[in-house]
Amino acid sequence: MGGTTTTGTGAAPTVREATLDTFRRLGLTTIFANPGSTEVPFLTGLPDDIRFVLALHEGSVVGVATGWAIAAERPALVNLHTTAGLGNAVGALATARVNRAPLVVVVGQQDRRHLALEPFLTGRLEGLAGDYPVWVNTPATAQDVPGAIARAYHEAVTARGPAIVVVPMDDWSQPMAGAGPAAAPREVRRPAGVDEQTLDEVATLLDGARSPLIVVGAGADTAGTRAALVALSETLDAPVRQEAFGARAGFPQDHPNYQGLLPASRGRLRGALEGHDVVLVVGAPVFRQYPYEDGPFVADGVRVIEVSQDPAEVHRSPADLAVLTDPEVFCAGLAGRVARRQPSGRARRVVPTVPPPGAGEPMRAPHVFALLAQRTDRDTVVVEETPSTRQVLEEMLPSREPLGYLGVAMGGLGFGMPAAIGVRMARPDRPVIALLGDGSSMYAVQSLWTAANYGVGALFIVFANGGYAIMDKLAERAGGKAPWPGFPEVRLSALATALGCPAQRISSYEQLLEVLDDVLPRLRTMDAPLLLDIDVAPEREFNP
Repeated sequence: MGGTTTTGTGAAPTVREATLDTFRRLGLTTIFANPGSTEVPFLTGLPDDIRFVLALHEGSVVGVATGWAIAAERPALVNLHTTAGLGNAVGALATARVNRAPLVVVVGQQDRRHLALEPFLTGRLEGLAGDYPVWVNTPATAQDVPGAIARAYHEAVTARGPAIVVVPMDDWSQPMAGAGPAAAPREVRRPAGVDEQTLDEVATLLDGARSPLIVVGAGADTAGTRAALVALSETLDAPVRQEAFGARAGFPQDHPNYQGLLPASRGRLRGALEGHDVVLVVGAPVFRQYPYEDGPFVADGVRVIEVSQDPAEVHRSPADLAVLTDPEVFCAGLAGRVARRQPSGRARRVVPTVPPPGAGEPMRAPHVFALLAQRTDRDTVVVEETPSTRQVLEEMLPSREPLGYLGVAMGGLGFGMPAAIGVRMARPDRPVIALLGDGSSMYAVQSLWTAANYGVGALFIVFANGGYAIMDKLAERAGGKAPWPGFPEVRLSALATALGCPAQRISSYEQLLEVLDDVLPRLRTMDAPLLLDIDVAPEREFNP
């Protein structure tokens, strides 16, 4: 790994000291963790330049790190405690993988010297998280730990997901003396090459199309890719749609060419794509859906082209042509090749508005969305975990800047609250609002302690309808009676206060308006979290 620092006494550095140097070189100087006994030799007495961020459950640890990695656009460092810690975090690691979040995950293991006897707190760790980590490794020797950390960093960046290194607790104190070369490069370069022949082929298909359509997803949500897609859509005069379950918005949703979300059912999808003969999908799967429906995605004769940097996304997409490449470079190349078309004068998408509730009418989530749409800054980050109102949210509150919208790609609950904390930690210059259901908030409510303890100035808006609204609707649609009860007595404001997070319960539209007018103008500079626990009625319609 190059020159590692010594202890200052002339002695060779320990594995721990060499690993800390590797962390510094890679920029992994914040550790997101919930500690256990097997991690004490690693964590005790951390140097002042290594920051430790505590969360009170491993799912929240990984959730905060995931939000941080996405917002910072570089890997976050996670530490987990053997079987229990990794097991608790598996769902969050799966979410990190599908959300394309690079994580370097160090998992503690029992002492190497008696692993064969399976002592207390031994973990069978390498397969515990299944296929969701992009790489898992237990170093062959203690001296291989720093190199394994470096490789995990490179694997996490390249494959866009969590890479796990399992470290026995006695490894940290071992000397690096006699260590061979590290099995990882000091630096990996990933040049974004352009295949000129493929560019020409795709440009020819688009130029020959009667009515091309662009579909975007989370993999297009960078400033450069968005700019390239804007140029491409304007040159082609092509409408742009967002994939149905995209975790990020891949196009400015206030642009005249943006035409809204694609539906998630195959029949309605075919209807939405009707009239388009070439569909260019950028940074999104072809096509993410739920629930299952029979039939093809597109009508006969429609050509589908997939462009993505995610190998798994490319390899499973039923496209006519799939291109594994950097979407920004590829789309910028396309924009410079296709012929300019005359503007068709298509109607701009109408953003729905909702009037205030009338006398005696309950508040609903769209009332909140309408107020936020009028009052939030352009660069506000909205982190969403409101399953029953997600579609309405995306229609009413357009994402205008990169990272303007962040949702859970995996669908599992417990992402939104900790992710918002991580986003704000990584980007304290941007306002952050988490929009959450009361049911989904319960999966990671302990993360509010982390927000309060570390002065994370995010706004948490919880829609309290006293139950699992989306599950109730699905049960109703299935024609049966739901066996689960509601939980109207659960108050997130009380739980937040118990965890040290300031909170208010909101029971009227007038009260909500007053609070938002006070909070939103100072959201960018807040140095403490605030949770608003808002009484709402469940939405009547659900049509993904």
